[in-house]
Amino acid sequence: MAFKIGPINLNAIAQGVGGLAFGSGDHGSEDDDSGVERLLDRISNGVLADDRRAAVAELQAVVAESGSAQLAFGAMGFPVLMSVLKEERDDVEMVRGALETLVNALIPIESTPGVYNEVQPASLNSELLSREAESISLLLSLLTEDDFYMRYYTLQLLTALISNCRTRLQEAILATPRGLTRLMDMLMDREVIRNEALLLLTYLTRDAEEIQKIVVFEGAFEKIFNIIKEEGGSEGGIVVQDCLELLNNLLRNNPTNQILLRETIGLQSVVSLIKLRKGIADGFTQQKTVNLLGALETVALLLAGSSDVEPTKDANRIANQTVFSQNKLLDHLLMLSVESRWAAIVVRCAALRCIGDLILGHAQNRDALGSRLLGDDPDVEPALNSILRIFLRTSSLQECIAAEFVFKCFCKGNPDGQMMLASTITPLPQSSLRGGKIMEDANRVSFGSILVQALISSEGQNVLEASCRAASILSHILKDNVQCKERVLRIQLEVPVSALSTPELLMPRIVKYLAVASPISHKQETHDHTISNKKSMWLQPVLLRLLVTWLADCPDAVNCFLESPAHLTYMIELVLSRSSAESVHVAGLAAVLLGECIVFNKATKDNRDAFMVVDAISQRIGLTAYFHIWEEMQNSPLFISAASASRLPKPLTRSTAAEAVGVSDVQDGEQQFETDKRSTSPVDPLLTSFYDAAFVNFIRHLEPLVREKIVELFSRPKSKVTIIPASLEQKSGESDSEYIIRLKSFMEKQCHEMQELLGRNAALADDLAKTKGDSNSFIKGHNSAMQGTANGITSRLEADYLRQELQETRNRIETLKAEKRNCEDEISTYKQLAGKYEADLKSLSDAYNSLEQTNYHLELEVKRARGGNESILPDLEAVREEGRQEAQKESEAELNDLLVCLGQEQSKVEKLCSRLTELGEDIDALLENIGDEGEVQGEDEEED
Repeated sequence: MAFKIGPINLNAIAQGVGGLAFGSGDHGSEDDDSGVERLLDRISNGVLADDRRAAVAELQAVVAESGSAQLAFGAMGFPVLMSVLKEERDDVEMVRGALETLVNALIPIESTPGVYNEVQPASLNSELLSREAESISLLLSLLTEDDFYMRYYTLQLLTALISNCRTRLQEAILATPRGLTRLMDMLMDREVIRNEALLLLTYLTRDAEEIQKIVVFEGAFEKIFNIIKEEGGSEGGIVVQDCLELLNNLLRNNPTNQILLRETIGLQSVVSLIKLRKGIADGFTQQKTVNLLGALETVALLLAGSSDVEPTKDANRIANQTVFSQNKLLDHLLMLSVESRWAAIVVRCAALRCIGDLILGHAQNRDALGSRLLGDDPDVEPALNSILRIFLRTSSLQECIAAEFVFKCFCKGNPDGQMMLASTITPLPQSSLRGGKIMEDANRVSFGSILVQALISSEGQNVLEASCRAASILSHILKDNVQCKERVLRIQLEVPVSALSTPELLMPRIVKYLAVASPISHKQETHDHTISNKKSMWLQPVLLRLLVTWLADCPDAVNCFLESPAHLTYMIELVLSRSSAESVHVAGLAAVLLGECIVFNKATKDNRDAFMVVDAISQRIGLTAYFHIWEEMQNSPLFISAASASRLPKPLTRSTAAEAVGVSDVQDGEQQFETDKRSTSPVDPLLTSFYDAAFVNFIRHLEPLVREKIVELFSRPKSKVTIIPASLEQKSGESDSEYIIRLKSFMEKQCHEMQELLGRNAALADDLAKTKGDSNSFIKGHNSAMQGTANGITSRLEADYLRQELQETRNRIETLKAEKRNCEDEISTYKQLAGKYEADLKSLSDAYNSLEQTNYHLELEVKRARGGNESILPDLEAVREEGRQEAQKESEAELNDLLVCLGQEQSKVEKLCSRLTELGEDIDALLENIGDEGEVQGEDEEED
């Protein structure tokens, strides 16, 4: 990029660009373009320094006021001012003016009413400037200057650039040596420059993992918490908000940075941000609320873990939970969410969600929450009871969802905790039912008493809403816990007054509430049908979710549900009553419930077994329509989005903070309806909360089981025991011919009925196969088999039996072949060992022979020496005898060891020979060479 240019004449270029943006009729733009050109010419070619400074000041004012001047400056002004920044650093006033002019060129100007701009000059100028990497490098070098305003305007310029071209500027800063280091140094500068650098870094670190790593290694955590401390913590201003946003950018989806924060600064600094001083009832300003939301977002990010790792297996997440527990995070979260009712609803909701994340999959934290007591003596209440009261009584749906999330996390993977909560569910006395309220003594009211009281209330729509909320909590208590399901199944709702009274159980009451919660019934209670529908839309899905959870893998619950024929009839009506986009979830969940009555049904009575349910579905709904409703629910956007929902909270930025804090509580149906009309989601927020990934996966895995079960019921007789009617016996006085004729007539009738049943089953199986098309080929095969004759079915069964026998024989042959290969490998191994031992024995024999020869030569020398002078060597005979004995002892010890080893190997070879004989191998052929070599070696040993 050329930073210094000669005399310029770019009027034609400026006029062309200006005409494109503003139209040829804008005569004022031509004057602005000419003025920008003249000013740039004075800056570039001027002689007097004062004249050039004045031109820069005039250019700054023109660009700040006129959009056409901005556009003209972008076409021809950047090279001139960049040349000034590069070559005239000593002229501080000149550089300041150039930087401020560049800032004005990148800041959008409000357009004049009635003028339509196709091109935004500020955005176009940002693109032009950010394309040159040398320009970014030059601007970053200005951060090392001593002048305050040069550094300040440079940071403003970079912030304006990143607002329009974030990705390009991130790449340019990464490519500049020590670029991020210079920006991090600005955090230690004067307050104004520090704040600008902080704002710039929050933009730079969004979705930029490389920048996040470099910033952290430059000491970002220490500097961020030092600034927060200087600004007063959560009581501080917008600077604290910017610090928390930068901190959250560094921690989001970045386990490495989370570990560095935990092991360097420590998580106690994060906990201190949400710590409240007691007695501050009116100290929650809007800025403090935003700061608390940012701190709670930090906690949520540290507790969320990685999106691709199971929460119970994420080591980093579990470590964060443990450290947070050690720093008493649960106490501060309970203070924010439960005890400090003066806090904003958004803060209470965020704190409740953090409690759920803190206890999810962590046994120690779950136990701490289960045993925690809140309040002062004597008004002490368990924390779970307090959260349940909030869930049942709050008028805010967001707070309701957050409180339910706590119980969901408490019960997930916690069978002991589920049983503990279920054990508190007991029948209520008649006095509490007549009064409508249970006693308010928190010390004596159990969790189950509060839950049952809400469940059995049925006076008016508002109380029914509390019953549905309690049903939602009960579904989490029962989920994946058969013992809890069977226990609650037998619990009576009220204590019987006399032995003759038959109190109602909970499941029939829940089915009764399904009918009461119908939107049609609520339309009759209010003049505004639309508002009533919006408010009660989620009631039936929540009750159906409880029943679906209850019946899953629990035959006793299925049997109890089918005890009343009206229950099955009403479920079929719910499947058939689909009339709107929202009711697809009601019809779909009812279809899932019917599927559970088929798959998990172990009853043997005709009026409760699975065949009866399938027959009712095929007669009233039709299998094609039944599975179409099921698939329609699974293809709904709400269902699909629930399977891939992220656990991470939505980022809190300057642009979204005001909206987050400004969310008002939903107090009545009219406000909720207005909110839903503005919302892009077609369903209520509470409906979106219970479609989690686990529930979605359960439904998807249940559907093929239902299909297989239906095919199995259609393909085999209902009873495996054949009972001969008494009417088939020969009557007294009846002749043999008459008896044979009557039996023949009976058999013809039975054959005719059998053919009709086979044809009906074939049609039903074909109906089921059409719902899945070619993907369910096993259903098509079964359908074709059912359309054959009885002889064809018998032949197929025989063929299947023979095929199975053939497969088993092949498996046995393969097993024998594998054993044979193993034996051959072992024989080869032992052959190698035998060869090795033979070689060792031969070498030992050679050594012994060599020793004998040496001994013989020594004896000869001794004899010769004695013959010459016997008095010189009087003890040579004793020395020779001693040497011979020692050599003989050593050789005998080694020979004994070898013989022991050979004996062990011989026993193994004999066992292998017996095994090979069983397999049909020729042992003599295999051991012929080994036997010859062993025999020769044995003879050598005998000679030795």
